Amino acid sequence: MSPPVVPRGLVVLLGTASAVVVVAGLRAAAWLVAPALLALVIVIVVSPVHRWLRRRGLPAWLATVILVTVVYGVFLVFAAVLVASLVRLAALLPGYTERVRVLATETADRLHAWGVGPAQLGDLARAADPGKILSSVGALLGDLTAMTTSIVFLLALLLFFSTETSTIGARLDAVERVRPRIRGALTGFATKTRRFLAVTTVFGIVVAVLDTIVLLWLGIPLAVLWGLLSFVTNYIPNIGFILGVVPPALLGLLSGGWGTTLAVVLVYLVLNFVLQSLVQPRYVGDAVGLSTVLTFVSLVFWAWVLGPLGALLAVPATLLVLAVLVDIDPRAGWAAALLRAPDRREDGPFVTGDARGRRRPLRWPARGNRGKGQAP
Repeated sequence: MSPPVVPRGLVVLLGTASAVVVVAGLRAAAWLVAPALLALVIVIVVSPVHRWLRRRGLPAWLATVILVTVVYGVFLVFAAVLVASLVRLAALLPGYTERVRVLATETADRLHAWGVGPAQLGDLARAADPGKILSSVGALLGDLTAMTTSIVFLLALLLFFSTETSTIGARLDAVERVRPRIRGALTGFATKTRRFLAVTTVFGIVVAVLDTIVLLWLGIPLAVLWGLLSFVTNYIPNIGFILGVVPPALLGLLSGGWGTTLAVVLVYLVLNFVLQSLVQPRYVGDAVGLSTVLTFVSLVFWAWVLGPLGALLAVPATLLVLAVLVDIDPRAGWAAALLRAPDRREDGPFVTGDARGRRRPLRWPARGNRGKGQAP
């Protein structure tokens, strides 16, 4: 007697309900998941340093110490530049109070010339009160101190993940003896994550240098900080340049007027939009095999689930989910064909990554050789 077959509709409903529960759990534990994923990605990126040192003959403990030093050094240098720039920004903002009042008056006069009534102008003036604006900015800067606990937690995770680097190879060997596809999927995730970060970092450095040079030429205060912001927001797919243009455009308005602001916006449109939103996604898709649509949807989804760090980690998080749910399962080739980007280097219309991250064309078997469950 054959076992009862579960209706496909019920399987879909149960799977959807389980996905909702998992997503709700991730969102509730975002304070833990997001820093852990960030630490994992950082260690994955720098782990080749550990292997290179081991090949040079260094003992495992010394290679681990050097790896931890490199990770902490990069993080601390980045944090020091960010904190110093924010301190300068906090000291700079009060000097623009009078400029804010002048701009508010000019804007009100212009709106009055366009026919906006006195009542609307009064509401606008109260909403644009410089005291409220500066107090809001001060509160935002004060909230940065609340990140101390998260930073300490992240540093601890970096330490623990870095010390585990020397033993991960043996653990994956043990996994491969039982489930070879799991090792292949995890190795492919690490390889594609490094490719994504390498491509994004190269584009981010180019954009940051060009933005900093142009902002210095335009006389925008704290040009190095805004160049650093352009570099960080470059890791946010498709729309990162929008987040990076707002602060320098506002400072351009306060320091040089509407002409300077327009110049900043035009520069960001030409450089950042073209490079980050048009050119870079093409290379990112070739590097990690994600379609442009999936990249954008993953950005919105992970930003909603994990918060601001989710926007930065959207692509690595999506790669991890695909590795766990798609690359491990040999029957999930149809999902890979739908979710991954076509490879322009191949003749076939669809290309998917194998378990180890290599590219291979996806071809259906001949009609006479199709087995049960294969696509028509």
